[in-house]
Amino acid sequence: MARTKDMTAGNPVKLILVFALPILAGNMLQQLYSLVDSLIIGQLLGVTALTAVSASGWLDWAVLSVPMGLAQGYSIHAAQCYGGKRFDELKRTVAQSYLVSVVMTVILELLSQLLLHPVLVLMNSPAETIRLTENYLRIIYAGLPVVMCLNVFSGFLHALGNSKTPLLALACSTAVNIVLDWWFVGSLGLGTNGGAYATVIAQFVSAAICLSAVLRIPALRPLRSDYRPDRRVIRKLVRLGFPIAFQNLIIAVGGLVLQGVVNAFGFVFMAGYNAASRLQGLVEISGASLGSAAGTFTGQNIGAGRKDRVRLGLRRSAQIGFGMALAVGAVMVLLGKPILSLFIRDEAELAAQVLAIGYDFLRVMAAGLPMLYLLFVYRSTLQGLGDTVIPMVSGFVELALRVGTALLLPLLIGYWGVYIAEIAAWISAGIFLIAGCYRRLRKIP
Repeated sequence: MARTKDMTAGNPVKLILVFALPILAGNMLQQLYSLVDSLIIGQLLGVTALTAVSASGWLDWAVLSVPMGLAQGYSIHAAQCYGGKRFDELKRTVAQSYLVSVVMTVILELLSQLLLHPVLVLMNSPAETIRLTENYLRIIYAGLPVVMCLNVFSGFLHALGNSKTPLLALACSTAVNIVLDWWFVGSLGLGTNGGAYATVIAQFVSAAICLSAVLRIPALRPLRSDYRPDRRVIRKLVRLGFPIAFQNLIIAVGGLVLQGVVNAFGFVFMAGYNAASRLQGLVEISGASLGSAAGTFTGQNIGAGRKDRVRLGLRRSAQIGFGMALAVGAVMVLLGKPILSLFIRDEAELAAQVLAIGYDFLRVMAAGLPMLYLLFVYRSTLQGLGDTVIPMVSGFVELALRVGTALLLPLLIGYWGVYIAEIAAWISAGIFLIAGCYRRLRKIP
């Protein structure tokens, strides 16, 4: 079968790394156009505009992570069907996934547009940025159907071992995004809204490329009869996808509370913290990419009944992830300040204050990366095993530690408590997932 990869035979380390590298490159490209968007806005429009866009991060994630979670659930079942050579069931899974996605997209679109302004007010958004943030997010949310399509199509490709086509799609969309950013923000003077328009159009390009690849794979082309609602398959997809989507939403709620605490420290602290947060996605991508590869490897092998390969793949993925985290953390400490300075352009004293705050957060973040990378590996392995409940519960653990630390520690040690809240959430959720993963593996016959 063209454009797919069977991961149930061969060296696990080689398979995982070869599969992870295109995902890593794709995620880097995705972060690149996010960073270029920030760079252009920061340089052309100043700190206030950059802070408004950066403050949208958790609200952006709160809504857009739901399609990501649903698509990840679909891809788990698809990978298991493909690993077990159950191609008729795979086609039916694809069709039923499309039906569920249409319904969820309509619901999400309505809720996101209705609740956006009240949530921004609840988060103590500064008067200088609230209007810019709201306008930016309304455009991003309008692109929800595109985001759903992109995640569903690329998820099915990943499930079948194809990580190269999503990479090509992201490369093309990154180029489109960068060009449109300069044109919309710089030449046409559309301000922060121009960055949002560029992002939505770039996502459309990426979704179209992934769709083209999906249509060329026979196993992903459902028959007309496969589109008749199938309660058994829909229940399976809901059982897999909704806990992941809910887990993402729980994490986002913690992030929103944390952002509210950040906002309460004032504009300067908010600007520095959010500038560093724009780099957070960049430092996380190696772990997230490795986790995606481990999840697909696990899904295919558990579908084929190869528990021995699942254990070996998990062990090697954890070892690789720990080493990667140490390397990325070192780069953050050594080069974090000059990288941050690229995004901050304003009056010298203000820029220096913002830079100092952002660099402090980067250094604390670097200390927590080893546990974050292990979190990605163990969470994705559990999901590949078909267990999305333990990862969902880990989201509550993460929420409790992030919110509790963010609300209590600043009373004792000031804004350093805000920095620590992020890694406290990673450590608590990581420990929970590691214990849960080994417990789940012991139960598999």
